[in-house]
Amino acid sequence: MLLEMKQLFDNIGEHKDFDFEISPDELKERVFSVDFASPLAVKGQAYNRAGIVMVDMNCSFTLSHSCDRCLAEFDRGYSFDFSHICMRGQSSNDEHIIVEDNTLDLNELAISDSLLQLPTKILCREDCRGLCYVCGQNLNEGECDCS
Repeated sequence: MLLEMKQLFDNIGEHKDFDFEISPDELKERVFSVDFASPLAVKGQAYNRAGIVMVDMNCSFTLSHSCDRCLAEFDRGYSFDFSHICMRGQSSNDEHIIVEDNTLDLNELAISDSLLQLPTKILCREDCRGLCYVCGQNLNEGECDCS
């Protein structure tokens, strides 16, 4: 979704609400390393408060994972809140979103924000015992006969 920002930049007090989904098919085209089991639901608003344009949004989705310890397949839901300051033109400050041509690509912003929030180690559960390093038995399902 492209958000037209000209009116937001030019008018103090202006705001725009948005609510949309990015389909799993579109996500597969953009992201190869993550398997989305549901659409990426994005809801939020962009507003100009005292001349500063902010974008606040919530991203919710479900991913299909393989546990890093026991290799079990499972789905897990995520929900993240994000807030950004938007600026026109060029800036050397990495803390701001630079909006060129008064248009902000909310799809790209939601996908990149969400991916950056994912944990680096994916476990099926906190107390996952993993696999036996000798026979490969999933220790969450039972003990093995290895010594």
